[in-house]
Amino acid sequence: MSYQSIFKPGLFADQVILVTGGGSGIGRCTAHELASLGAQLVLVGRGQEALEKTAAEIESDGGQASWQCCDIRNAESVADLVTKIVDRHGRIHGLFNNAGGQFPAPLEEISPNGFDAVVRTNLNGGFLMMREVYRQSMQSHGGAIVNMLADHWNGMPGMAHSGAARAGMANLTRTAALEWAKSGVRVNAIAPGWIASSGLDKYEGAAAAMIPMLSNAVPLKRMGTESEVSAAVVFLLSPAAAFISGDLMRIDGAASLGGRLWPLTDHDNSQPYNGFHRAKAPEALKDN
Repeated sequence: MSYQSIFKPGLFADQVILVTGGGSGIGRCTAHELASLGAQLVLVGRGQEALEKTAAEIESDGGQASWQCCDIRNAESVADLVTKIVDRHGRIHGLFNNAGGQFPAPLEEISPNGFDAVVRTNLNGGFLMMREVYRQSMQSHGGAIVNMLADHWNGMPGMAHSGAARAGMANLTRTAALEWAKSGVRVNAIAPGWIASSGLDKYEGAAAAMIPMLSNAVPLKRMGTESEVSAAVVFLLSPAAAFISGDLMRIDGAASLGGRLWPLTDHDNSQPYNGFHRAKAPEALKDN
């Protein structure tokens, strides 16, 4: 089998696209879809084993993928990474700034080191990747960037460090869209809600216990799929979004719209899209 994308074959033929955090979850799924559409993928992350595995999957499916280990929080490492990629491929057409991470904790219990670690990964690292890709390639050739956010509009109780970083990335996205438009660079962001991804299995205790109940708080009454997030990324990287820049796209089944006084009726009328032929349900949802 191969990825069942809704986009036309060859959409990204001969284009070089970087995916940070490409070894698992949404990053892995998006890498597979982009590769199925002809892109030359460069997977970036800290874990060599996961990157190698994803690259091998893509190649076994007939796609093109390489990988590079990098700590995106380190400016020199990011600069060296982008230099290697440009030297090898000539230019970079697209960047999916996906890498990130957080841990659940009440605000008053987050240590300064813990807060700093999440912000450095989710905000600083994304900034460094954007800056170097722009400086070394897109400033001269144009391109498209998609940044990763989360549903932070109503605050993020239990993950204040991540909410602060994501809000910063939202502003950074809009600023870059304005400043870099002169170079033909589009910068957008996606904000997934509750997605049935492998990342759910990283949570423990009370946070893990809440996962099977999350769909009850979504107007569409289900969780999203990795493919539904990937499709949005692919669209924003594609020529179909040529006049879209500075947008923050929510992919959350309307969960971020609030309206807590409006009753959410139980139903099963929203059918998920799942084009990822290698998708597996997270353990956290297998009994749900």
